Amino acid sequence: MSAGAAAAAAAEAERQRQEEEEMTKYTDADLQGDWEFKIVRSNLASFKNPEVLQQVCAEEARAGWTLVEKFDNQRLRFKRPVSARAGDAGLEIDPYRTQYGTSSGAIVAVVVVCALLVALAIPFLVILLVKK
Repeated sequence: MSAGAAAAAAAEAERQRQEEEEMTKYTDADLQGDWEFKIVRSNLASFKNPEVLQQVCAEEARAGWTLVEKFDNQRLRFKRPVSARAGDAGLEIDPYRTQYGTSSGAIVAVVVVCALLVALAIPFLVILLVKK
């Protein structure tokens, strides 16, 4: 990744963090009450699919989370009462998950493998073309 691309990625990450902090105006009751909040992220913009969005919300609801807002197709904010922690032990999912779908590490691994395959294929193709 070039320095310019890295700077652009860092600027975008900062913009999203700022948006997450400022987009929803919470009431004093929200902030002083017994609520906890989380943001669930999808690296592949999975939340643009209404069925996936509905599935994620249903899974989170089993842990007591309710959708507060959809930032974009990659980020959802949820809240739940702290008292919902009492049911966490019997859940099939991690009630504090913040990632849905393919992880960043898996995406990086696929990109690296593809780049290596292309890098290995180019010399092979050159040899084949030269022999003709």
